[in-house]
Amino acid sequence: MADWRMTGTYFKSCNCDPGCPCDFMSPPTHHKCEGVLGMKVEQGNFDGVSLDGVKWAVAYHWPGPLHEGNGTVKPYFDPATKPDQLDALGKILTGQAGGSWFEVLASIITEVKAPAVVPIDFEVSGKKGTIKIGDVIENSFAPIKNPVTGEEASMQVRIPGGMEYSDQGEAEILRCDVMRSTDEIPFDYMGSHTSLVERQTFGSHR
Repeated sequence: MADWRMTGTYFKSCNCDPGCPCDFMSPPTHHKCEGVLGMKVEQGNFDGVSLDGVKWAVAYHWPGPLHEGNGTVKPYFDPATKPDQLDALGKILTGQAGGSWFEVLASIITEVKAPAVVPIDFEVSGKKGTIKIGDVIENSFAPIKNPVTGEEASMQVRIPGGMEYSDQGEAEILRCDVMRSTDEIPFDYMGSHTSLVERQTFGSHR
């Protein structure tokens, strides 16, 4: 099996209320689960192929809780991604190259739509971010605000030993201002959930 690592900024936005119940082994807020996740890799390697600087994203839909399966996904890759990098990312995202998080996701996905190669604009600064995928997906997120004072709140979820969040398993919990897709997996939400990990590491080692 390939030896690989990729480290960078990782986000996952979904239609749950902020503080996604899935992290707490509970059903999604609205039963179904849909949204977009992605990563801007700062440093990465797949059996000698550099993954430095690659950007990828995946739109997803599950008709119910993830463990019940029947998921549909659509991958997106930035045009700057080279053919050998596309091949490496394809193997990683489909769970063929190991890595617990991607292996588990692959086991609960029924349909993979044809990948799209479109510009991915990935702007994250601190706890705020805007992700644009071609002209079909837009996602912006920012800190949750206190409903009384309007002050920004700092909230984290820590899952030691978890598959998705690296190191100590900690993600910043944020609120989506916009999460919209007009592509093959459509959705349109405001005020939903985002998990953000500033320095995420995925790899064949975990």
